[in-house]
Amino acid sequence: MEIRKELPEIFKSFSEARQAGFISAKNFKDAGNPLIGIFCTYFPQELALAMGAVTVGLCASSDETITESEKDLPRNLCPLIKSSYGFGKTDKCPYFYFSDLVVGETTCDGKKKMYEYMAEFKPVHVMKLPHSQDQVAKELWKQEIIKMKEVLEEQFAVSITEEKLHKAILLKNEERKAMKEFYGLCRQDPSPMTGMELFNVLVGASFDFDREALPSKIRDLTQKVQEEYQIIQNNEIKPRILITGCPMGAATAKVIKAIEDNGAVVVCFENCTGVKAVEELVDEHNLDLFGALAEKYLNIGCSCMSPNTKRFELLNRLIDEYKVDGVVEMTLTACHTYNVESLSVKRFVQQEKGRPYTYLETDFGTSDVERINTRMTAFIEML
Repeated sequence: MEIRKELPEIFKSFSEARQAGFISAKNFKDAGNPLIGIFCTYFPQELALAMGAVTVGLCASSDETITESEKDLPRNLCPLIKSSYGFGKTDKCPYFYFSDLVVGETTCDGKKKMYEYMAEFKPVHVMKLPHSQDQVAKELWKQEIIKMKEVLEEQFAVSITEEKLHKAILLKNEERKAMKEFYGLCRQDPSPMTGMELFNVLVGASFDFDREALPSKIRDLTQKVQEEYQIIQNNEIKPRILITGCPMGAATAKVIKAIEDNGAVVVCFENCTGVKAVEELVDEHNLDLFGALAEKYLNIGCSCMSPNTKRFELLNRLIDEYKVDGVVEMTLTACHTYNVESLSVKRFVQQEKGRPYTYLETDFGTSDVERINTRMTAFIEML
């Protein structure tokens, strides 16, 4: 039988960080600090840190503004693009409202065209992301990062020196190390936390604007969860699930709920909202700072890359390290790159790793909750 103490209050603070962050964003802006809205993990956040700014994720995951966005955008477009555009257009997202600059990237054609419309009501800069990860591509991405630095310096009348940038690299690496220690707790069997608890911290940490204090906050949480785990009497071994695929948000958390309501536990998120952007550090000893940033960020295994070898290298390691019993791939409707790549993921998981795999395509609505629940029931029973 499981005897579980109340989770430490710090857990709750992370899960509520996105809502509480609205006030923090206003206070941050009122103090005269720049706020940069981003849509993707490819943006080198060290640039913002080096100029005293913070970044905030603008990808929306609610269908609240999709009707409004469809007045400008096609109905059969990815819901993440429509939702993000809709929240910006209607000013219903405080983070978008407070952002001095929005940075986009060319990860998909739909987002590229959406940014053109968004630029009509918000300052937007689009980074031209290469879609391969060879040395030529890394040099191109390095030049885009340098260009991004120059745009920030001009727009905000600041100087991003190498000293400031190196300090930012060290700080961001500390945050990544702390986060890796935290989600690494789930390598233990049974897992010391649910997938929903893990997810709330992964998402909530990105809305904590005190970046210097964030690593110690995460490490405090890690220590408290581990201490609690040591005294839990828990003999129940549950099937261990890894989720991969599109970025996850509040709406798509219905997949996590369906998995865990049916007797399994999510121990790892390979998604952008999970370990994908955190696993690799920036080389702190590389004197070519922009080259080091290009190397780290371009190694992220997004489905926009061709071939996308980095994703499979990471999946291979995560499945082993987290003792994964089954893989659930969640993609969004009309997200063409992830939907097409799902066949390769299925082959890899089933044939090379010998693990069960299932695929879910969803959107930000609630009409498919029962369908997802039925699918997860059958998948977990099979495990």
